[in-house]
Amino acid sequence: MSSSVKVAVLGASGYSGIELLRLLLRHPHAELVAVTSRALAGKALSDEFPRFRGVGVADSLKFTAPDLEALKATGAEVAFLALPHGVSVEYAQGLLDAGMKVIDLSADFRLRSAELYQEFYDHPHPAPHLLAEAVYALPEVRAEAIRQARLIACPGCYPTSILLPLIPLLKAGLLDESPLCISSMSGASGAGRKESVPLLFCEVQNSLRSYSVPKHRHLSEIGQELSLAAGRAVKLSFVPHLVPCHSGICTTTFATLRDGVDADQVGEILAAAYAGQPFVRLLGRNQSPDTKNVVGTNFIDIGWSYDVRAGQLILMSTEDNIGKGASGQAVQNFNLIHGFEAVAGLLSI
Repeated sequence: MSSSVKVAVLGASGYSGIELLRLLLRHPHAELVAVTSRALAGKALSDEFPRFRGVGVADSLKFTAPDLEALKATGAEVAFLALPHGVSVEYAQGLLDAGMKVIDLSADFRLRSAELYQEFYDHPHPAPHLLAEAVYALPEVRAEAIRQARLIACPGCYPTSILLPLIPLLKAGLLDESPLCISSMSGASGAGRKESVPLLFCEVQNSLRSYSVPKHRHLSEIGQELSLAAGRAVKLSFVPHLVPCHSGICTTTFATLRDGVDADQVGEILAAAYAGQPFVRLLGRNQSPDTKNVVGTNFIDIGWSYDVRAGQLILMSTEDNIGKGASGQAVQNFNLIHGFEAVAGLLSI
């Protein structure tokens, strides 16, 4: 285990990139040696993001264009890709060939099937040979594979909030084969840092709306991972909503227990699955999580209830979409692959 690892962040000007910078600048075992952004090349980090003034190397380290040879020259051992979907794949192979480990925050390597990728992302996958190597990196679920991986595909924000409550229950066989119904709400930062009329303050404030129904792109990875956990095809409906806040995700999932399953087993299975996991906080039965308690952190809070009248299990979770749902989870995976303490650089409340 190294005491310090040299890291680069590609695409450091988006919301996930900014959050990565915040976490890595304060991380006790990360040495930030490169940050890339074509639009900001030549500017110091703290000039573009004054909140970082006086923090680590933020006053001296400048943005550069994403040039592979220049990145290699920095001695970076790990490259975080906070790039748009379809762009990360352009850099991954070269970075791997240069001996770097790649932690990708985009959707480019989350799916095992190139056909499924084309169905949901409307173009062929540019590097299908890498899909078999990439590890879908939920650290609480796939720790050993992540430790051995070169190419780490960080889950999406919605999927993280959905998968962590469901996977243990499906693995334990508690749920029947009825379709799952999932409703999620996300702050506007989930759409990225770009100019878009539907995301303007006056369009979002005081308004709620669903979108990408019935085929949000995250449905592909949710279905993939739930089916792997269950050992069968899992049917589900997923409806995301945009809410008038900066960040945070609140997810509610409706499921049906198998005949003969006692509802109390839900709490027991979740407790067994996440014992010792520092970022999963189980609130217990009939406890509703609140986004205000997780925004700005790497925690996911999970509660559950059983509606006797409807015969429905109700799973509830909250997380920060750019924290546990993106950059925080990426740093959690960084800690895992290098043998650092799980909470290193992440334990903020």
